[in-house]
Amino acid sequence: MFNDIGPLELVTLIVLAVLVFGPDKLPKLIQDVTRTIRKIREFSESAKQDIRQELGPEFKDFEFEDLNPKTFIRKQLDNDELGLKEIRNGFDLKKEMAEVTDAVHGRESESSGSSSSSSSSSSTSGSSGGSIDMTKKPENPRDERPPYDADAT
Repeated sequence: MFNDIGPLELVTLIVLAVLVFGPDKLPKLIQDVTRTIRKIREFSESAKQDIRQELGPEFKDFEFEDLNPKTFIRKQLDNDELGLKEIRNGFDLKKEMAEVTDAVHGRESESSGSSSSSSSSSSTSGSSGGSIDMTKKPENPRDERPPYDADAT
């Protein structure tokens, strides 16, 4: 619950609590808060047990955490019946992104370099050299403004 509170923030909260409630009332306040949290936890656990008993033996392995959509989807996707683990492990995102980057920059990737070297030698006979130049070049060689079109505005 408090995983994202740093040490400086914790010291600030303690100093603020001492200033607001005073050093004599602070221990009693801490006891009251912990007692209230304990009662809330006991109440929620007893409510969970009551719901499990009312649902019957068919739902004895029912977990309330499964009602969280994120947990439910994660549990369903981790189920190996669908074969999603093999599909997920079959993708190498870094390799795919490296290939796309190499294609954009006009370089051949290492994995496709040996397999496409024979095919690229036959396709390099064209005037473009077999690769597409995707660098952004200005349409006009000199920096001229495009003509003004009054209908476009």
